[in-house]
Amino acid sequence: MFNNITIVGVGLIGGSFALAVKDKKIAKNVIGVCNSEHTKQKVLELKLVDEVLPLEQAIKKADLIYVAIPVDATITVMQQIMNLINTQQIVIDAGSTKFALCSVLNNYSNRERFVATHPMWGTEYSGPEAAVHHAFNGRACVICEKEKSNKEAVELVENIYKQLGMHLVYMDAEAHDIHAAYVSHISHITSFALANTVLEKEKEEDAIFELAGGGFESTVRLAKSNPAMWAPIFMQNKENVLDVLNEHISQLRKFKSALEKENIEYLNELMEKANKIKRIIK
Repeated sequence: MFNNITIVGVGLIGGSFALAVKDKKIAKNVIGVCNSEHTKQKVLELKLVDEVLPLEQAIKKADLIYVAIPVDATITVMQQIMNLINTQQIVIDAGSTKFALCSVLNNYSNRERFVATHPMWGTEYSGPEAAVHHAFNGRACVICEKEKSNKEAVELVENIYKQLGMHLVYMDAEAHDIHAAYVSHISHITSFALANTVLEKEKEEDAIFELAGGGFESTVRLAKSNPAMWAPIFMQNKENVLDVLNEHISQLRKFKSALEKENIEYLNELMEKANKIKRIIK
């Protein structure tokens, strides 16, 4: 058990992590770092953390620091944190991109106190109110550049995630960003684009509400995600996102061509090929 865990960014991920370490009694005291007075009051009201402190005080008091903020802010904040920590503290981030952050932190003499992680869980909601119990159970957590982190620090982090019910996957930072673009980032762009398509073509909102079935709701669900979080992710992983986006556009053109040419055989072929995803995702 840790005496003090500090969570920088007590929103969906950070708040859910706070609930998890409380539920599992991993920390005696959970400290929050918030970016506004409103958020501070909300996280205390929801009892996500035991106290809220300014960044520097919260870091100095912590045994372990968990950073769960938008990726465009993460690098700057992580640099501040790395300049504050001692040789016994552990720093974890939970960001959806890894290469840019890891590249910057490689220059720090205390780099081994940082463990780069990405718990592969999230919802379309954001903020402290979105935090839920048991969020990470049964999900994957990616740990990047394990070999650059202190062995004992990695083992402690691995143990925390295992206690939360996660299974661990290991990658280098560059590979992580490529795979995240394929399985997560393109899904969000597609959902945003589909929502815009429907809103542009269907001007009667009542019709969308009345006719939207399960398929539409599940496909467009991610379009409710917070742009302030996702725009920086897309930009920070731009090359990989563009690569998979170009392929996605190519696939859409194939469906368009099959319909234009009334080629039902090709249309079936495209869908049958897509059905092979069932071998991977049950």
